Amino acid sequence: MKGIVFTEFFEMVEERFGFEMSNQLVEDTELKSGGVYTAVGTYSHHEIVALVVKLSEKTEIEIPKLLNVFGHHLFGVFVKAYHHFFVGVDNCFDFFKNIDNYIHVEVLKLYPDAELPKFEIEESSNNKLVLVYTSVRRMSDLAVGLMEEAANHFNEDITITKELITPDGDSVRFILTK
Repeated sequence: MKGIVFTEFFEMVEERFGFEMSNQLVEDTELKSGGVYTAVGTYSHHEIVALVVKLSEKTEIEIPKLLNVFGHHLFGVFVKAYHHFFVGVDNCFDFFKNIDNYIHVEVLKLYPDAELPKFEIEESSNNKLVLVYTSVRRMSDLAVGLMEEAANHFNEDITITKELITPDGDSVRFILTK
């Protein structure tokens, strides 16, 4: 997993819970990296999972909620850092349709070792978009946060329904309606 996910996770933790919480997470979580991350480095996704689990224990906030909030945070970062992905896109459905065939292609040019989730378009109309999310990391709640914040960014009101395709969460269907 790319280091930007880790550096931004700690940014979110510091903003919402304070610098001390950020330090406690590093101290109290067994991390192969020692809790030292660079935005361009690559790290095991097991470390972000361990950090989210530890944050959940410390804050008593459920893991799905923390991942969702982190998704909201990450979208804001992506808008600022990768504004060129938003040029000429005026609604969230068009943005979502670009994830696999444009955005992830460009990310892989910069970071060939990136392991990205897959978003397959299953159905598309003006008022409905069905995406199938596939990832061994099982972070669909983070994806929901990204989608919700994308709707906010484009000033759209969408409803997101999440259906597990596989019981373990490797594959999830998102039904987005306007």
